Amino acid sequence: MIRLPNVGARAYGQDMSTITIEPAVAARFDDAQHALSGGGDGHGCQCQWWVMTNAEWQRTTRQQREDQLRAEMGAAPPPGLIAYVDGEAAGWVRVGPRATHVRLARTRAIAPHSPEPWDDPAVWTVSCFVVRREYRQQGINATLLAAAVDHARRNGARVIEAYPIDTTVGKRSSNDLFHGVLSVFTEAGFREVARPKPHLAIVELDLSD
Repeated sequence: MIRLPNVGARAYGQDMSTITIEPAVAARFDDAQHALSGGGDGHGCQCQWWVMTNAEWQRTTRQQREDQLRAEMGAAPPPGLIAYVDGEAAGWVRVGPRATHVRLARTRAIAPHSPEPWDDPAVWTVSCFVVRREYRQQGINATLLAAAVDHARRNGARVIEAYPIDTTVGKRSSNDLFHGVLSVFTEAGFREVARPKPHLAIVELDLSD
């Protein structure tokens, strides 16, 4: 089991590189920006898609979303984790209480299919991954997921829910994979609890044991 210390980081060897995971706190804001800007929609989204209603999203600029992420990173618990490869920010995962992800509760492909009550603060979600283009296909998502599970457990989560894409069903662009990939979650012990669309699964991991 991967353990993410409250202070500092733990290194994981992968080939000739070293992957470390750090909490996305205010002092690492520039690193978060680097991780989010390596391809795909991360730079424009600033990982705010799930935590805003559609009306709020339409009203905000990219700079306002950046300011919102900065504010989140200055609060506790941090809104995500950052992966570093040999010291360079390479990836990001958002993990936190599901109740803060207001769009999820309004998403018809997700909300009616979740077995968990939407007002339960002990239900957390792993909702978004970003990996810079040059670091893809190196197992960074799996490392981020393992660290996210440990982070949620240490912060009182009872269950973690996620909405990964089944890449064996049709062709998906890399931008569609910000949800995560189903095989990564199942290999980490998550079980599928619903299949709202052929390519979209709802999975969960029970942390109460």
